[in-house]
Amino acid sequence: MGGVSRTKNGPVGANLFAVRSHNTALVLDLLRGAGAAGISRLELAERTGLTPQAVSKITARLREAGFAAEAGRRASTGGKPRTVLRLVPEAGHAVGVHLDRDELRAVLVDLDGAVVGERSAALDLGDGAEAVLEVVAGEVAGLVGEALGVADAVGGLSGGLAGGLPGGLSGVGSLLGVGVALPGPLDHVRGVLHRVTGFPEWDGFPLRDALVERLGVPVVVDKDTNAAALGLSVGVCGEAGDGGPGAGEGGSFAYLHLGTGLGAGLVIGGDVHRGARTGAGEFGHQVVQLDGPACECGDRGCVEVLCLGAVARGELREAARVLGVGAGNLVGLLDIDLVLLGGRTVAGAPEVFVEGVSEVLASRARREGVGAGVVPVGVVGGERVVAEGAAQLLLAPVFGRAVS
Repeated sequence: MGGVSRTKNGPVGANLFAVRSHNTALVLDLLRGAGAAGISRLELAERTGLTPQAVSKITARLREAGFAAEAGRRASTGGKPRTVLRLVPEAGHAVGVHLDRDELRAVLVDLDGAVVGERSAALDLGDGAEAVLEVVAGEVAGLVGEALGVADAVGGLSGGLAGGLPGGLSGVGSLLGVGVALPGPLDHVRGVLHRVTGFPEWDGFPLRDALVERLGVPVVVDKDTNAAALGLSVGVCGEAGDGGPGAGEGGSFAYLHLGTGLGAGLVIGGDVHRGARTGAGEFGHQVVQLDGPACECGDRGCVEVLCLGAVARGELREAARVLGVGAGNLVGLLDIDLVLLGGRTVAGAPEVFVEGVSEVLASRARREGVGAGVVPVGVVGGERVVAEGAAQLLLAPVFGRAVS
């Protein structure tokens, strides 16, 4: 990449010149879906509705940029054999970073969404912006250097942060950018944090711009639950129970993340729902017990404080029941198709949480007379679901998937 250009919504990678148009994104998505077997230009034209000439121009640009390559020839029904093209996964990479309250996990993925590198480190969001930014920049630089073998390009990034490093990671040609996911609330469009529960000192901090300045590549910031929901909706991260990742594609599902906090990522009509002020999904702070225990958000009787309190007492079945009550409210409000559970607390006892949430949803369905239409509950496994979803904040638009 030759540096970072800007739009009104932030930086745009210079090496994305070949994938900026909607039509190009359509072609790329079909190339990705075709896998190693590839797809012909004629098939691309038929499936996109574009003219053969337009497809030829697009694929020529993609080949020149290294995003597409020949995958052999296929017999045709008449005339000479057709040349088929495939996506080149290693032509582009994105970093996904999950900033939890007490740890960082970063992954590097290729254009197929396959993880090619991973790192984790201890982190305390309460240490302040400078300390956190130093950890993020150092881990991202180390990850890119290790996985892509470009130590010289990123050497010194983590050691000279105070003065910044000219160019940062911009010299790593295949790197499209960095997606960062962390607890909300926050402004996804501007990349500015709001009053993160338990860490009010982050209120108003421009995290996106601060990381762009240090890393020298495009950065997108979103809530951890939104990032995970995005990854699940495109079917690239985690392992789920019935329905599986991507089961909500084109439909609606909720991803409930129970770890150091509790939040929700909502996919409605196949798209992540963020709301008018990018504040949707603050699931953990719905009040279900008036005058209940005080929550760090300043309210009382929130689902989060009740659920985490039960976990702290070792009462996992009670925690699952509370989570189920919150999930039932969500199902009743949005009439979603599927509930997916994830996060380190759920991972510690997945059967307990699936059973507890399912029982509450089934009881609610029976009361409403829709016993045959109980919303299924699944578990999303793995520690890197959020980080993989964060990488999709960069990759999804390349393939025509809106993330804003």
